[in-house]
Amino acid sequence: MFCPFCQHTDTRVIDSRVSDDGSTIRRRRECEACGERFNTFENAELKLPAIVKSDGRREAFDERKLRISFDRALQKRPVSAEDIDVAVRGVIHALRLTGERELPSLRVGEFVMAELKKLDQVAYVRFASVYRKFEDVQAFREEIERLERDLPGLEGLQLPLLDAATDKAKK
Repeated sequence: MFCPFCQHTDTRVIDSRVSDDGSTIRRRRECEACGERFNTFENAELKLPAIVKSDGRREAFDERKLRISFDRALQKRPVSAEDIDVAVRGVIHALRLTGERELPSLRVGEFVMAELKKLDQVAYVRFASVYRKFEDVQAFREEIERLERDLPGLEGLQLPLLDAATDKAKK
């Protein structure tokens, strides 16, 4: 490993630690020539499947695009950056587990929806509305009903919106 300060070719590892999620190794190094210390990070580079778009084009998987999808769906929602990182890693892990060399983009969308369903129901419906190309209010209603069936116990988590407005109008 080259020293970033003096470009000497010999550095030694002082300390190694695994990251919290186990995907990265942080190494503390010291240059034998100048004595400066610095960190390096080691990640396993695994080939992810190519993504086949609906028009037949093939693209290399792009984590940045995946993260943008999550950010758009979760815009102005109370979800931490750490939770988003975990969800992105979950999708990438699911992609690796398929063992496929190519995957249709629709399959990637299904993985994203599964992670969003765990994170935030509003973000899930937002993403589903674009992903499944909802054309009317009935499509939203059906998706929300499906979500309620899949995730029982959601009643009472949010304040009623229409009932409160109706009660105020009556008074």
